[in-house]
Formats: sequence, structure tokens, C-alpha cells
Amino acid sequence: MNGTASTRADAVFRVLRHDILRGRFEPGQKLRLAELQSRYDVSSGVLREVLPRLAEQGLATATAQQGYRVVTVSESGLRDLTDARVALEPLVARMATERGDVEYEGAVLAAHHALARAPLTGEDGDVSEDWISRHETFHHTVLQGCGNSHLLDAAERLRRISAVYRYWSAGETERVHRDLAAEHRAICEAAVARDGEAVATLLAEHIELTTRLLLQSTGRRTAGAEQATAG
Repeated sequence: MNGTASTRADAVFRVLRHDILRGRFEPGQKLRLAELQSRYDVSSGVLREVLPRLAEQGLATATAQQGYRVVTVSESGLRDLTDARVALEPLVARMATERGDVEYEGAVLAAHHALARAPLTGEDGDVSEDWISRHETFHHTVLQGCGNSHLLDAAERLRRISAVYRYWSAGETERVHRDLAAEHRAICEAAVARDGEAVATLLAEHIELTTRLLLQSTGRRTAGAEQATAG
């Protein structure tokens, strides 16, 4: 693929990924080539490069003869994902604090500073794209000093899948019922202090709180739907 086509594929990948994370495609929705071509004004060839990349990141699934779908979400899937993340991410973060150097400390501080300066919500009241980007960068930076690319890649993939749940389901509930800024500040301070046990504990609590709030939010929506149907 030439440079122009590759650049176009990168741009479409970023937009489609953003739209999935922001809930513009329902979990489990089929990603039909014809619809995507029209929506993004792009060729089928570019999409055939983009869709496997989404699957590699865990944001889509591929089925023989059926094409690609947005990854599905479920309570059991979220619980399993949370268990996997709590087993892996704190381990990687602990390793990063033990193996990282002064450049690691500076990178964590810079990533946290950028996140702290980003507005959580945009003009539409939804989570801002700038905050999403800086949030991903911050968590990646905390983990990246671990020195083991296999562990880092596995942890990053789990984080990307969890983003579908977080941005599709959390909404106002997560923003109102927690102090995200304080959580991120504590993780940053523990990482910079090279306190592996603290950063592991804080990161596990951060992940588990997100899951609890998502499940609460899902439960309220389900109950509301059942009441509306009964009414």
C-alpha cells in the first residue's frame, strides 16, 4: 500500500476507533463494508486494512463468512475482563516502578500533567476526545517502563477492550461518583516515588471501582427499562 493510502487508513482507523469508543456503534453491531464506505467516504480496500487492526486491539471480532462486528459487552464479560486486568496491570506497573529510570519518572509526571490539564467533558457534555487521548497516554506511560514487551502488549490490549465498556456504559455515573483526578494523582505519585506495592494497589482499586460503577449503571438502566415496559 502506498504512502497516501496508508495515511488514509491511519486516519480512518482513528475515526472509527473513536466512534466505537464513544458508542456511535452498538456493542455487537455488524461493521458492514458498504455502510462504512458511505459513512467515512473511503474505499473497501482501506477498510480491509482498518478492520483487522480494530480486531487486533480487541475492539472488534471477526467471524468466518460473517465479517467484523463491534466487540460485545456483558456483565460476565466485564467481570472476567476486570479479573484479568487486576491480575496483570498491577504486576506490570510494579515492574515498571522497579525497572524504570529517571526518564520513566519524568514521562509519568509529564503524562499526568497533561491529563490533569485536559477538561473531562466537551461542549456536548460527553467525555472529551482530548481527555480520552491523554488518559490512555497516562496509563500507558505508567506501565511502559516494565521492560517486558509481551506483558506490556497484553496489558494494553486488555485496557483497550475495557475502554468499550468504560466509554459506552459509564457516562455520567462514573464522572459524578468518583474523584478521577485524585485517583490519577495518587497513581502518579506512587509511580514517581518508585513504590511498587502502592502503585499496584492503587491501580487495582482504580480498575475495580470502574467496574463497580459500570455494573451499578447497567443495573439502573436495566431496572428502568423493565419498569417502563411494565408501565
